Amino acid sequence: MRAVMLALMSNYKQVIDYLYSLRNHGSSYGIDRMRSLMHELGDPHRSFPIIHVAGTNGKGSVCAMLEILYRKSGYKTALYTSPHLIELGERIQVNRTCLSEQGLLGKAEALRPIADKLAKKQPMLKASFFEFITAMAFQHFAEQGVDIACIETGLGGRLDATNVVQPELSIITTISLDHTDLLGDSIEKIAFEKGGIIKPKKPVLLGNIEPTAAAILRSLANERGSPVYSIHDRFKNKALRPHTNLSGDYQRWNAATAIYATEILSKKFPLQPSDGLCNVNWPGRWQITHFQGKTLIFDATHNAEGCQQLVEQLEQLSNKPIVITGALGEERGKALIKSLASYACELYVVAPNDERATSPEFLISCLPQNLPYTPKRSFISELFPSVGHCAVGQKGDTILITGSIQLIGEIQQRLTTNKAICLSKLQDKI
Repeated sequence: MRAVMLALMSNYKQVIDYLYSLRNHGSSYGIDRMRSLMHELGDPHRSFPIIHVAGTNGKGSVCAMLEILYRKSGYKTALYTSPHLIELGERIQVNRTCLSEQGLLGKAEALRPIADKLAKKQPMLKASFFEFITAMAFQHFAEQGVDIACIETGLGGRLDATNVVQPELSIITTISLDHTDLLGDSIEKIAFEKGGIIKPKKPVLLGNIEPTAAAILRSLANERGSPVYSIHDRFKNKALRPHTNLSGDYQRWNAATAIYATEILSKKFPLQPSDGLCNVNWPGRWQITHFQGKTLIFDATHNAEGCQQLVEQLEQLSNKPIVITGALGEERGKALIKSLASYACELYVVAPNDERATSPEFLISCLPQNLPYTPKRSFISELFPSVGHCAVGQKGDTILITGSIQLIGEIQQRLTTNKAICLSKLQDKI
């Protein structure tokens, strides 16, 4: 048995190394490679119904809410999200069961010769890391015979690898400035890119979207003959927006989006009454954990829009927390650190294990000079030196960990496992 396990671990490491090579190979932003790969696989994504979700923020939360609403009504559900926190298999779930290491191994070994053959025939069609994982997910969902799949875009929409799908419903949650180097430097340009998931004659649901972006999306939908729904029409009164166990007023907007989506699809996918929205499992979104007598809050805020929501949450705390933060990208990091500065009693700045990590020195340089504490440049390995050990704070303290999903995942992994294979390197480059 031990020999079998060692062989599995060895093979799994080889798969991880292969996926890492795809990530390092890089990729131009586009959808043609994914279409070709899907064709070689027999178009598995066409064998199950899909809800396709894009947006600057909230798309993962909406997918998680939709998934539990349908699963509680007896549907066999698929959930595809990115990035992962700790395990790569988190991205690919059926009935909220992550694809296991053995499952990932099998799927990757089956897909690799097909992807490699395609790349050998036409080098420009070499799959990127995200495209390969997306193809694995679609293949898995088809083999599992899911009743409905909630699919989150990786980046943007129009040219995203997931946009090969023909969904029952497209959802766009929010639109704000993020990934401007790829999606454009204005709300209008970003709305156009995310609006690329709107399909001809298929309905689209607009979440909490400001008027300028909404006008762009309505225009795109009109050109494609797609019915448009908006939660601003359905939930005009705040009191009508459903509650959820996920913290924050913005999560009520997400819950409203999920509920309205199920109403739009109710003829084809009727639901039973359930407490699904009170039991949403979506780690890393103002996730509160009690550890060694301390309260740890993990929050995946990583862009300007998210910073506004984070401040709303911080204002509700009775005492200022110790803050541990690190960001990917200077513009994101600058907005984040400025938002956090006045709400912290202590501030530790670290660099996530990612080549896109912003220099802690740069982040500290963005802080005002008259803070009542001295910001500290630190390392994750110092703050969390061993499995189950948090070296920051005392019993009774609140510690907020925020800035990127990669940072949160890295710290959660250090708290819970000493696993040799570190999957934080397997995050999307774009």
